[in-house]
Amino acid sequence: MLLNVIQTIAPDNYVAFTFFIGYIAMLAASVFFFIERNSVSDKWKMSLLVSGLITGIAAVHYYYMRDYNLVTGDSPTFFRYVDWILTVPLMCVEFYLLTRLAGATKSLLWKLIFASTWMLVCGYIGEAFNPGGVRATSHSVIWGVLSTLGYLYILHSVWLGEVAKLSEASGSDVVKKGVRALGWFVLVGWAIYPIGYMCMDGGWLSGIMSPDKIDVWYNLADAINKIGFGLVVYSIAIAESKKETAKS
Repeated sequence: MLLNVIQTIAPDNYVAFTFFIGYIAMLAASVFFFIERNSVSDKWKMSLLVSGLITGIAAVHYYYMRDYNLVTGDSPTFFRYVDWILTVPLMCVEFYLLTRLAGATKSLLWKLIFASTWMLVCGYIGEAFNPGGVRATSHSVIWGVLSTLGYLYILHSVWLGEVAKLSEASGSDVVKKGVRALGWFVLVGWAIYPIGYMCMDGGWLSGIMSPDKIDVWYNLADAINKIGFGLVVYSIAIAESKKETAKS
């Protein structure tokens, strides 16, 4: 199976190659997070479980997206958004898990999940149902703006709002630094996706990056954001578990 895939991917097919690399990287990260659950204290196991689920779900979707792209040559927009609608809310769950010891409530959890789901549903409508032609720009702008509202809510919560205040109240420098690091992923890493969105047919940046290369941009961003997100959570869990062990 592996040899067949390698033979099928042409040397200059960078889109399919990044799907393949993304699949392997996500799968390896998932195995790592699941195994390392045994290295942290009980209260941090759920955080690593969620990290493993994020990369595991992504690995499954990348496996199918790679094959879809190889067979059709098209961008697997539907499968990508199915992946995001599952994994991005889980990334928001991590903020709740990291701050619940400082008093985070289920209300915060559901607000972050709603905001991330809103962001993705609006983005999908703007990208998948693009009418083309002159109407494409207005359609993508309207739904892009609506999608951005969800993103801005999450960004505000992590940097200035409820998540930021809870991390400060945690009394843990490790949690504070970790949440701030995850905040940078949201600010910089997640900003990559709107850039790709604006490069689709009729988008403001379509002249900068051809639509058929957007998947390379998305694939690299996914690998960096999802694996990087999990590694930050892992570093927090390990550091806090060592502190708890030292106290006992």
